[in-house]
Amino acid sequence: MNPLTPAAFLLRGLVAGVIAGLFTFGVAFTLGEPSVDSAIALEEAHAAASPTPADDDHDQPGMVEVSRDNQKSWGLLTGTLAIGAALGGLTALAAAAVVGRLGSLSARGATALTALLGFVAIALVPFLKYPATPPAVGNAETINGRTASYFGMLLISVLAMIAAVVVARRLMTRFAGYTSVVVVAVGYLAVVGIASAVLPTVDELGTFPADTLWYFRRSSLLTLATLWGVIGVVLTGLVGRLYDQASADAERRALAASL
Repeated sequence: MNPLTPAAFLLRGLVAGVIAGLFTFGVAFTLGEPSVDSAIALEEAHAAASPTPADDDHDQPGMVEVSRDNQKSWGLLTGTLAIGAALGGLTALAAAAVVGRLGSLSARGATALTALLGFVAIALVPFLKYPATPPAVGNAETINGRTASYFGMLLISVLAMIAAVVVARRLMTRFAGYTSVVVVAVGYLAVVGIASAVLPTVDELGTFPADTLWYFRRSSLLTLATLWGVIGVVLTGLVGRLYDQASADAERRALAASL
């Protein structure tokens, strides 16, 4: 029985994602939440000084108020664990699909590369076009348009990355690995660059303090890097051990058959 099954990869991806979620919670809570608190304080101060009182959602039937302490502790932890498990599972399935199909890369190398490409396509490139914004930033009337633009950029980036991997595999049968990588990298950058230029730009910062915005976005990017970095490191190690066990079992079976 072959132990290198998608289910085996998925299980290890979920484990890696949960571990990454724990680390991500620590980074987000330590570096990100102070900036969120500052932004919320600015939003509340602006609302208090506004001549038109804001609508009070707390008095509406069916609304449940969640305290800020719960939001940045248990709520944040639940979110990072859920997102970590989901991304870990998807990364593991993607690794299962490409292991042994990326030239001479080993199972560890292919898994690490999958995590790296996932970070670039899913996290980094959309962030560069539409960086995270704290509370009190952005017009509530444009939130649907901004959300659609972000997911449009995300979709284009992911599809372009998948196409780049497929094209790279085909080019490697004709050209050197370095040449193939350079060609598909330029192609990917061209596609996401054009998409970034075509999609609308969001500029709704107003008078929001630049230092608070900088700290928030820096912590957001570090949080994303932590999530994907831990997934990559842990999943690479787990897949590597699985591959080593499978290789050892195959060698034992071959030796037993030769006796």
